[in-house]
Amino acid sequence: MGLTLITAPTAEPVSLAEAKLHCKVDGADDDALITALIIAARRMAEQQTGRALVTQTWKLTFAAFPAAAIALPLPPLQSVASIKYYDAVGVLQTLDASAYTVHASGLVGLVVAAYGTSWPAARATLDAVEITFTAGFGNAAAVPQEIKQWMLLQIGTWYASRESAGAGNAASEVPFVGALLDPYRILRF
Repeated sequence: MGLTLITAPTAEPVSLAEAKLHCKVDGADDDALITALIIAARRMAEQQTGRALVTQTWKLTFAAFPAAAIALPLPPLQSVASIKYYDAVGVLQTLDASAYTVHASGLVGLVVAAYGTSWPAARATLDAVEITFTAGFGNAAAVPQEIKQWMLLQIGTWYASRESAGAGNAASEVPFVGALLDPYRILRF
């Protein structure tokens, strides 16, 4: 199974203006640094929660169709653009959208074969099946405030202690900060 980013987010959950206000920065000298910290905080939040925060497109590949439902990573699932597979002779086929059902409203997005059908036979290769999907809460305004607050605390701590290694006062060490992400963590088994 492989997961590849196709289209990165076009905006971040926290804007440069919001981060600068939180860090009490007035000038533009550190804009590039703060922008990099915003991206790092988003990626860290996504890694810790197992979610995509803002709209982004991914490709998931499998060696074969699974016997049951396909759970798509990085919820919330917005849509499935396509399901492709290599048939028995090695020709890439696009599965008709009527051949599967997408369940995006649950905690994790699922794709199942349409009622009364089964998945087609795929050639035995590592990337025999590929699903292209869009995930994330949507735009920055749709990202939960607790996640944004966690990001701002991380950004502020990193900005304030950017010159010192092992400062010992990282935002993640403050007991309540990690708890901001707790309601949004996806448990992995």
